Amino acid sequence: MNDILVIGAGVTGLTLAWALRERGHGVRLLEAHPTAGGKIRSRHADGYRVDLGPNSLLERPGQGLSRLIDALELRPRVVEANAQAKRRYVCREGRVIALPGGPLDFIRTPLFSARAKLRLLSEPWRTSAAADESIAQFVRRRLGAEFLDWAVDPFVSGVYAGDPEKLSVRAATARVHALEAQAGSLFLGAARQAAKRRGSGPAPRSRLIGFRDGMQELTDALAARLGDDLQTDSSVAGLRRVGGHWVAETAQGAVEGARLVLALPAYAAADLLESFKWELAGELRGIGYPGVVNVALGLPRAAVQHPLDGFGMLIPSREGRETLGVLFSSTLFPGRAPEGHVLLTAFIGGARNPEAHARDDATLIERVIADITPLLGIDAAPTFSRVTRWPRAIPQYTIGHLDRLARIDAALAELPGLSLAGNWRGGIAVGDCIDNALALADRLAGEALNT
Repeated sequence: MNDILVIGAGVTGLTLAWALRERGHGVRLLEAHPTAGGKIRSRHADGYRVDLGPNSLLERPGQGLSRLIDALELRPRVVEANAQAKRRYVCREGRVIALPGGPLDFIRTPLFSARAKLRLLSEPWRTSAAADESIAQFVRRRLGAEFLDWAVDPFVSGVYAGDPEKLSVRAATARVHALEAQAGSLFLGAARQAAKRRGSGPAPRSRLIGFRDGMQELTDALAARLGDDLQTDSSVAGLRRVGGHWVAETAQGAVEGARLVLALPAYAAADLLESFKWELAGELRGIGYPGVVNVALGLPRAAVQHPLDGFGMLIPSREGRETLGVLFSSTLFPGRAPEGHVLLTAFIGGARNPEAHARDDATLIERVIADITPLLGIDAAPTFSRVTRWPRAIPQYTIGHLDRLARIDAALAELPGLSLAGNWRGGIAVGDCIDNALALADRLAGEALNT
């Protein structure tokens, strides 16, 4: 019998299984699909390297991602994003405007009106909210409506594919909310943090990275390290408890584990736990996952008038376009497009456009091209395209999400030996998933030593 049985080989499950095996535990990782990696997938076609899910990683020195890259001996495969990636563009009233990079840029930018800029001076005196509130409520209260419409709304669409009127500021943007909670002001909180960093000496630099052949290099390396401990094409039809341990039923037979971790989307974990505790399954199903479509477009460089000198462009909902944003993928990392061409990665769908993923490829490509052509100055048809649908893409941390997690944890306490993991808690970014998986591995290893 395995010490620990893990179900779900996305980046969370892969990292967890690898970390547990490194600590000497017997682990079996089951994955329903033919390959591991979850939504981290990279494809090469016609000279283009396309990431179909996550496109980049923020590496913070000393955190889990950095340690994992070194342990997997992937450092030679890492590529740092082009320095131009610090520039981010936002569309306002048909104009593509760079987000301000500093105080002088902020004073000069046409992205916000003079009234909105002056409104910021009152931010330190704005009162705090006692209850959980939406990101939209929080931003209107502290920064004003223009900053919601032209900065925060597109950011939320770009990261969560979500609706800022519904997402919880405490759950979805915990670091931002903490500034208010600790200092009573975003500006004062940020200033205190900056002073603290200066007092402790030069801080290690965070950087945006990818891999030479795409993000899948990371999950492929984890899968290779696990070897036969990773069992793909192994969909779990049901779970049983037998004599204090867990049994997963698969087409290949029963797989046992003294402990069980479901490293799955919340809705998939709910399906397996329905017969054990329906209240827990109900809470998990309450976490929404809107669909998102990734539309990759290759174009001759000469056919795009915009300099593409940045990370990409976000499109606020007030612009009335369906496309949420566009990454300038071939600017970010080398080797993403053939010589003389560019790769753009657009996203469409999300919480406010849930039907988008049901359209056919041609319609989706046509919609994206119509949205971005006047903004980027495109004057030719794409020579390459690829459409990838994620019908259930990104978990939504809506108002009350932290209370929901507390109820989930309370229900889990009644199912000994079971843990749940995934990007529906603790952060949706790949780096967050890695940090959370490593922390869970530490906890499980500690529990094993105490039994």
